[in-house]
Amino acid sequence: MKEKKIALIPGDGIGPEVISEGVKVLKAIEQVDSNLSFEFTAYPWGCEYYLEHGKMMEENGLDQLKDADAIYLGAVGYPGVPDHISLWDLLLKIRKGFDQYVNLRPVTLLNPSLTPLKNKTEKEIDFLVIRENSEGEYAGAGDWLFKGKPEEVVLQTGVFSRKGTERIIRYAFEEARKQKKTLTSISKANALNYSMVFWDEVFDEVGKEYPDVVTYSYLVDAACMFFVQQPERFEIVVTTNLFGDILTDIGAAITGGMGLATGANINPEREFPSMFEPVHGSAPDISGKGLANPIAAIWSVAQMMDFFGEAKWSELIVTTIKELLKEKEYLTPDLGGNATTAELGNQFIKLLFEQDAITYKKNR
Repeated sequence: MKEKKIALIPGDGIGPEVISEGVKVLKAIEQVDSNLSFEFTAYPWGCEYYLEHGKMMEENGLDQLKDADAIYLGAVGYPGVPDHISLWDLLLKIRKGFDQYVNLRPVTLLNPSLTPLKNKTEKEIDFLVIRENSEGEYAGAGDWLFKGKPEEVVLQTGVFSRKGTERIIRYAFEEARKQKKTLTSISKANALNYSMVFWDEVFDEVGKEYPDVVTYSYLVDAACMFFVQQPERFEIVVTTNLFGDILTDIGAAITGGMGLATGANINPEREFPSMFEPVHGSAPDISGKGLANPIAAIWSVAQMMDFFGEAKWSELIVTTIKELLKEKEYLTPDLGGNATTAELGNQFIKLLFEQDAITYKKNR
């Protein structure tokens, strides 16, 4: 039996509600798969913890998390706590502390009714964005000089190391080779004459080792336009921390909104645990009302299963989400339904068992 330790950080707002539904999925898998077992440890960290203790997580928080096989994060952010504190003192602290330098964001249309793009189908909106997740524009380097004076100057420094840039680009080439798909690099070398010129040069250098991978390179402004107008151009995308953050939200918009957006923060060498999360935010205005859409949190479980090498369960979860989206009755209000968060989760479990039975029959 494979025993997996899952560290739960439900977080703020709707985080606990959606994570609860994801845990429900993991427990359902455990019931029907005798090869898998999950041990859950919950941590109360987040903005409420900050308001009580003056910190987003315990001082030795990373030590407490380091033995987990995966971290399952709900959401971070709440009124009264500045965003830069909630982000830097929990989410980014974990990403950087555990060297989760690969961020995976699927841009996949799960149902044709969800996209606002005219005449675009599931086949045309189906790609993966691989975002550098440890440095770049979010390195936290800079200075604030002459604060409050007329000559006040703020410096925000992007950090692009040879190690950091090459390893994310190489990871993307490996993924493109494995999936036999094209790879598109997105940068802005015409304006950022150091960092992005360097990025492009490294992309070209590494690309020489992968002659079998067809590559493209776009400026980020053009890429934003193509995400909306011609998403079928993309199969695997690799880009920087900032550009990846922005582009993947565009990706969420063209596939049904942030309630369906999931992300994985990966340490490929598995020296540290990786982290899986819905990326829709804490939505404090609807927390506690049973209105939150848990599909992104459930999709995060699929990413976790894929990371664990459980491709069957990853595929079944995504297939089940697609089946669920056909049933308006069991969708939350943001998707045009009247179901509560828990009702959607319960229906998902029912459909998951049905899909598992169908798969079992096919494989007999």
